Amino acid sequence: MSLKREDGKEQPYIPAGPFKIRIPGIHYKFEVADYIQGLIMCAVCLSAIPMLQQYMGMPFNVALAIVCLNGIFYCAHVLLGDPVIPGWVTPAIPLLIIYVSGFPIGPERVQALIAFEMSLGILAFVLGATGLGRKIILLVPCAMQAGIIMGAGLAAVTVVFGKGGRIETFPYTITICIGLGFYLLFSNHFKSIRNNNKFLKIIANLGILPIMLLAIIVGPIVGETLWPHIQWGFSQPAFGELWSKWTFWSIGFPPAIMFIKALPMVFSAYIILFGEMIQAQALLEDAAPSRPDELIDYNPNRSHMIFGLRNMIMSIIGPDLTMCGPLWAAMQVVVCDRYKHGRKSMDSINGGSGSFRFGTLTGYFLLPIVTLVTPILGVALASTMLIQGYVSVRIGILKARTFNDLGIAGVMAAVLVAKGAAWGIGVGIILCLLIQLGNKKEMDTYIFEDKSQLSE
Repeated sequence: MSLKREDGKEQPYIPAGPFKIRIPGIHYKFEVADYIQGLIMCAVCLSAIPMLQQYMGMPFNVALAIVCLNGIFYCAHVLLGDPVIPGWVTPAIPLLIIYVSGFPIGPERVQALIAFEMSLGILAFVLGATGLGRKIILLVPCAMQAGIIMGAGLAAVTVVFGKGGRIETFPYTITICIGLGFYLLFSNHFKSIRNNNKFLKIIANLGILPIMLLAIIVGPIVGETLWPHIQWGFSQPAFGELWSKWTFWSIGFPPAIMFIKALPMVFSAYIILFGEMIQAQALLEDAAPSRPDELIDYNPNRSHMIFGLRNMIMSIIGPDLTMCGPLWAAMQVVVCDRYKHGRKSMDSINGGSGSFRFGTLTGYFLLPIVTLVTPILGVALASTMLIQGYVSVRIGILKARTFNDLGIAGVMAAVLVAKGAAWGIGVGIILCLLIQLGNKKEMDTYIFEDKSQLSE
């Protein structure tokens, strides 16, 4: 039986230094609705498998083992006091793909990935433990922040539409499914009608699940995928093969030069990570007024330490292109929306977030779910990348404050996509020095204060 929370107080926990340990069923109620939703939405996480197959050369069951390990560590956030649904560092994935593709496929590329992910984890943990994260990010000019985030968005679109991209394999399926996805997620028309229709409101709360269900049907009809061959039983992640062939104790520890080469990519990924933490805090703060019965404690430093540890551990036992991020924004929105409906709907935000991630973890091991979505994993990945591309470009542009910021960001983003993180950051620094050194605020033209000049 879970411990009861006093009205207006924080959910019970076991204090452990900077962490607040919460055990499901004891410190928070298990939320069946969120667990079931997680069970279905694990299909999105499984779409990491084709990335690992294509860019790292991993067999299916080895890639599945990495997804399962990542899924176990997703549960660490609520366990240690971070009331969010963690996910990938999605906007940084295309940039990381470009970076690791600069190394020959095989042990050298795996070492490059290990060096990057380990460095990112150490950086995040140190910044969280010392509380320096926010101070460092404030030193980065808005133009460069905008350029990195825009570059990540453009790279995401390039992954789908570039040479050898998924659009070449699933042109009709991706077009139809992403069309539906953009309508459901971003259309003002859909927003205007969904709240007046119970069915459409349910569809809206399912995130990108309707896109994948549609892909399962459309793909075979247009001849681009096979109908799912449902199998019963449990999946068989190849943990033994992963640890004997794809970790540094089997292929060798990355040389020092790889850690040095990874620094620009680490810096880029960290800026994106920081933006996701800001988004996580904003979503929780938005939900809080609707639920005065619970005090929500979101601590960015604690979040830093948790996803820093996740990245460090995964770099050792299962290097992963998706990385370990602080937020799955789409599903956090869905859970927060249900949370707003009151304590009878969801007792605690910790229960909703924790139960959802236990659901996705269960789904990885259920063969019927894995085999249902296997034919359309490429479509799911493409849809995720295109949606992320749309959001990242939009957020990146909003990061720019002046027209000069926007110009620098655009050039920097293009270089990031064409030449990688090191070139992109180098170009961004040079442009900031050339254009903004000695700049006076009265000489700037601000985007949101003088919109009439946008047409010039």
